[in-house]
Amino acid sequence: MGKEKHKDEKNFSVAVSWSCADMKLLFVSLFSLCSLVTVFQLFPSNSGIASCFSRVVLAQLQPPNLSSSSSSSSDTVHPLIREQLVNDSIVKRSFNPVGSAAYLFIQMGAYRGGPNNFAIVGLASKPLHVFAKPQFQCEWIPHGRDSNSTFTSGYKILPDWGYGRVYTVVVVNCTFPAAVGLDGSGGGLVIHANTGGGGDREVQAVERFVALEEEPGSVNASAFAAPPKYDYLYCGSSLYGNLSPQRIREWMAYHARLFGEKSHFVFHDAGGIHPAAMEVLRPWVEKGMVTLQDIREQERFDGYYHNQFLVVNDCLQRYKFMAKWIFFFDVDEFIYLAPKTNLNSVLASLSGFSQFTIEQMPMSSKLCRSIDYGKNPRMWGIEKLVYRDVKRGIRRDRKYAIQPRNAFATGVHMSQNIGGRSTHKTDGRIKYFHYHGTIADRREPCKEFVNATELTYDGTPYVLDETLRRVAGAVKRFESRMIGPRLSRTRQ
Repeated sequence: MGKEKHKDEKNFSVAVSWSCADMKLLFVSLFSLCSLVTVFQLFPSNSGIASCFSRVVLAQLQPPNLSSSSSSSSDTVHPLIREQLVNDSIVKRSFNPVGSAAYLFIQMGAYRGGPNNFAIVGLASKPLHVFAKPQFQCEWIPHGRDSNSTFTSGYKILPDWGYGRVYTVVVVNCTFPAAVGLDGSGGGLVIHANTGGGGDREVQAVERFVALEEEPGSVNASAFAAPPKYDYLYCGSSLYGNLSPQRIREWMAYHARLFGEKSHFVFHDAGGIHPAAMEVLRPWVEKGMVTLQDIREQERFDGYYHNQFLVVNDCLQRYKFMAKWIFFFDVDEFIYLAPKTNLNSVLASLSGFSQFTIEQMPMSSKLCRSIDYGKNPRMWGIEKLVYRDVKRGIRRDRKYAIQPRNAFATGVHMSQNIGGRSTHKTDGRIKYFHYHGTIADRREPCKEFVNATELTYDGTPYVLDETLRRVAGAVKRFESRMIGPRLSRTRQ
């Protein structure tokens, strides 16, 4: 026992001596490292030694690659560029750019406009296009290794009247000196986009992207001169919010009757086509009269009013050769023609114009007749909302129709980029009734019941106008004949 105790004491003394040696070595190492760091601070920030040190340190600082992080996050830590003391004791400040403020271009669609013409529709950084001069170059690359590319300068159009936010709408027009891709070989359209000195004047950023691909034999050149499939096509703006299925039902039946069999309706779902709204569109989709496009992803990009300028321009280019006329108005607006006329005769009288605008008839979204009290929940909106705003001295928005083959770009209330004439003198032939606010309200619209032909409500004068009430019965019978009673239980 005595020997074992002596042996344990000896081992303990050796361990203590080694621990002391380790501690001395550790303190010397730490002192040396701190001294080295202090010395490095004396070097200029752009010296090779300091840069090497920075890289070593940054390598240790890089965060772990988290699988749950968003796709926009980066595992790279940007180095700090320090200020410097230069000649004459001047402090040269440094600026450290990180990331990017907005995308150079966000394409929604690209379409042929003819044998040698293409239109690319998308969003781009608004400050870049307002304060710089970004440019686009178009390249057509035919299929085949021995084929040479063809280049042309892209002409950009900004059709949103300055309403853009972070992003503005850009339509790039590519017109080549001769026809491309009509020999059946196929090919692709590549866009070269540069910042034009915007963002960073020392960096001319250039991005190349494929805008359009055509398979061999996929282009029919005769389509550009052939009669269109439809007489009339409706291009709707972005649909968002908690839309009323009953109001959509009324609108669709009314305009399907007005536009006729050779018509088509294109809706753009920006979040407003919920299941109940889809149910009232489904019968018309099944009949081939409606196309619904899901554009909810555009909400990622901060443009004007759910990017409606983007949507209408894409619709124009996409259906340019499919209709004689394209109409642009909203789903709380009802087109009306003068008695004893039809759409064919009205538009025949306007065929000499590339565009015409339509006068607005604003209707109250609250006032209803006293005689309808109690039965109003079963009535259609165009039956019971019968008071028209007649306040004078107000400039009211107009909507419009366009001959699409004569248009290069378009807007929400009219196009400023057409070939040919426009007219606004259509008041006696065509107008539209506007039930503002009713489409996004799923409650009963009748809030006040009155018994008058003229009145003032909340400071606004109104007159009784039963124009659309008188056609409601014919619209209901048309709906029943076209799709049966399947929507008869539709709710607000």
